[in-house]
Amino acid sequence: MSLIDSIKQPRLQHNGLLTCARYAFMPNKLQYCGGPNNEELFAYNVEHISDPGLSALLKEFQTLYPYLKLIAEANKIKDCFDERVVEAYWIGNELLDNISMKRLYAHFIDNLQLKKKLTPREFNLLVGKIPRGAIPHHCFHVLNVYFRTGHLAVPHTINSMDSCRIGWGKVKSIEGDYLNIETQTLSHSNNKLMLKENAEKKVLFKLLNKSFIKTPQLDNLITYHWDWACEIITSQQAYNLKKYTQACLDIANGTMELNQ
Repeated sequence: MSLIDSIKQPRLQHNGLLTCARYAFMPNKLQYCGGPNNEELFAYNVEHISDPGLSALLKEFQTLYPYLKLIAEANKIKDCFDERVVEAYWIGNELLDNISMKRLYAHFIDNLQLKKKLTPREFNLLVGKIPRGAIPHHCFHVLNVYFRTGHLAVPHTINSMDSCRIGWGKVKSIEGDYLNIETQTLSHSNNKLMLKENAEKKVLFKLLNKSFIKTPQLDNLITYHWDWACEIITSQQAYNLKKYTQACLDIANGTMELNQ
């Protein structure tokens, strides 16, 4: 019996669990975070099936799930995988405005255990960003925690940060299993991080002839994570992702430390 055949729950409409799995899949496949379940994450999404088993898989992500809980609890939303919560973390929306400094500080210490994982200096630099507008957005964690906090506690580089943040772009052409998109790339100059516009990039959108984006079209706006196409987004979502990414860059540039 295949993984897909073993999932018995009825097919559901696009929801927060599936959206979250779209973004979590590739770093899981690369063994950076989560459990040994990338084939199952892939199967759930290509078959557009959602059940408690998918929730259990996503709860194994030691950084992702605590952030979702933080956003949900602060906004009095019971389901951590509510579509609004998932969108807030990966893309950004108004739910991020409701996180108090006290709650975020407790999150860093109690939920992520960063005081134990970072040096005292690194931790002090991080919490010093809270009053400057730190937000529980995926990009904030990527750009402001100087090592990957999944399975590999290794320092971030420009390339790894660029791959780990959620990128967005417009489809310009389709070549086999790849989408050629117009996007931005992360660069570093004069001790500042910035996005360079009008970059060209090739991202994978098919594996085993299956995809999360069934029929991509030219000029679609898409997101990608670790060079994997995650989903088609609206112009408003693209605007929000750019807005919150820039906010995270601005905070990171206040105290920039990274390996070239």
